[in-house]
Amino acid sequence: MRKLANSELERKNIDEFKQAEKTPITIILDDIRSLHNIGSVFRTADAFLIEKIYLCGITATPPNKEIHKTALGATETVTWEYAESVIKTIEKVKNDGNSVWAVEQVEHSKMLNDFQVEKNKKYALIFGNEVKGVSQEAIQKCEGVIEIPQLGTKHSLNISVSAGIVVWDLFQKMTFEKIT
Repeated sequence: MRKLANSELERKNIDEFKQAEKTPITIILDDIRSLHNIGSVFRTADAFLIEKIYLCGITATPPNKEIHKTALGATETVTWEYAESVIKTIEKVKNDGNSVWAVEQVEHSKMLNDFQVEKNKKYALIFGNEVKGVSQEAIQKCEGVIEIPQLGTKHSLNISVSAGIVVWDLFQKMTFEKIT
């Protein structure tokens, strides 16, 4: 085996990315403090051709050198918008036809491995603050809550890791599995 050079990976350029059909997932970041987490989510969104990222509340916006450090240019490809209110953003994406799901630990959550995507349905995923998570007010506006099964001693995962896991899971269910 030989490791491939970047030039051999056949990745899209910015124009090709902008024109490409997007995965019907929108990401909502609510009050994310870490600029590196924000940049990492942009990079994940680029990798899986996500439709859009909403940056809500105190979540910083590009251009920002600390976001750029982990985004590595994904802020130039992924469509994003700042919104002060996560609640108004939830209402907006619902009106755009998205099924809105928080990623959090709550009573009666749906475990990620049990979550089924529906054909021709658009999804919006809310990821919350590194300390407080997704607000109860936002959770109450969602169709449901997805939880990542965890077996260790820690109570949570880093928000950028959670975003990567959940986005990958929905992407592969939409792309590689038979959709209901």
